[in-house]
Amino acid sequence: MKNRYEALIVLNTQGREDTVKDVVDRLESEFKKEGAEIEQVQKMDKRQFSYVAGELDAGHYVNFVFHADPQLITKLRSKFKLDPEVYRQHYQRLRPKIERPAKKLAEAK
Repeated sequence: MKNRYEALIVLNTQGREDTVKDVVDRLESEFKKEGAEIEQVQKMDKRQFSYVAGELDAGHYVNFVFHADPQLITKLRSKFKLDPEVYRQHYQRLRPKIERPAKKLAEAK
């Protein structure tokens, strides 16, 4: 059974600001190659970290919403841990998306 997940990934693009789109496209293809169904990709630009915990003080944030099997999260986490352009990653399970009929919304008004 596929669950709905959100992956917040912080990219290390220090000195390579023009390659962000290429990195995001590559990560999206990695998700698809592993069997995830991408629902949404949200690029949130470069942001300063609230505190410096490593060698970087800022990173490009990208949010992926996707459907996948639970064991795929562990596989993606270990795969992206080896990727030098992925600085941080966080995965969260989301509630299933509820489809509401448009007719009921129109009647409520």
